[in-house]
Amino acid sequence: MNKRERVLSMLHNKEVDFVPGCFWRHFIPELERGEDIVEAHLKFYRETDIDLLKISSDGFFGWPVKTLTELQEPGELYHMEHMPPDSPFIRNQVERAKAIVRRLNGECCTLYTLFCPLSLLRLQVGWEKMMECIRTDPSAVISACDIIAEDEKQLVQGLIREAGVDGIFYSVQNAELTRFTVEEYRLWVEPGDRKVLDFANSLSDCNVLHCCGWDADEAGTRNHLESWRDYPAAAVNWAAFVDQKDVVQIREFFRGRPAWGGFDNRSCGLLYNGTEEEIKAETRRLVALGGRRGYMLGPDCSLPSDIAPERIRWVMETTRTQRP
Repeated sequence: MNKRERVLSMLHNKEVDFVPGCFWRHFIPELERGEDIVEAHLKFYRETDIDLLKISSDGFFGWPVKTLTELQEPGELYHMEHMPPDSPFIRNQVERAKAIVRRLNGECCTLYTLFCPLSLLRLQVGWEKMMECIRTDPSAVISACDIIAEDEKQLVQGLIREAGVDGIFYSVQNAELTRFTVEEYRLWVEPGDRKVLDFANSLSDCNVLHCCGWDADEAGTRNHLESWRDYPAAAVNWAAFVDQKDVVQIREFFRGRPAWGGFDNRSCGLLYNGTEEEIKAETRRLVALGGRRGYMLGPDCSLPSDIAPERIRWVMETTRTQRP
């Protein structure tokens, strides 16, 4: 199998020759725009020899429409404007993805990272303002997220149909135990999540649900995973060390869907701190646990930006010699 065949088989729950792997990191602000970010992605891909390239949306966090950049009162969200499809914010992301896909020339699959609507709102206005708005007037936030979701669909279409990415790496957040109840999440947050994800699924069967544990870890808690249990996606990337489920448990929880993960992404984790032999031993353990059907090695979330690429390569070299 080549890299594309291996990853596509994993995403469709078919047996593979070796367990594939994909890791990722953020890039420094100086590389966030233009050709430099294209080169940075390709350099990381070559240095680590991963099976799948997850394209970062670094430099495009938030949703920079006037209502959000100047937001004072929750009621202003009812009048939020659409972002034009030809906005540089949308077009530059499509062009980034297109350039990377073109340079890879079919060598591997690509996924583009998108945040769910509420996270885009929060990245623009901050946690405090988001929570003030949703507690004061949840309907206003739902209205704004609906606008963002409709506009995100334009971005998704450009990424998949024009740029040629294989799917979307869809980051869902905001489901920490300490933030909303499951019922509040389903009422206030899920409609926007679903709108974008359902549209992406209408264009590709290779979309991945990223159950982000970053904010939960920062808050010293974990996620209400049941909020996302029935979200449709080909596979699930989960925070094993935050939500405390291994690959066997997470596949069972998500009703048999393929799973991607297993390594702690944090600077306190083994991948960042361990010896070569410790990392290889952990790789062998995860491969034996996950098996050759419906599993891909990877991190809970983005790795520290200064991680040595050779550490990821140790994982990749090990999995290609380890048959479950």
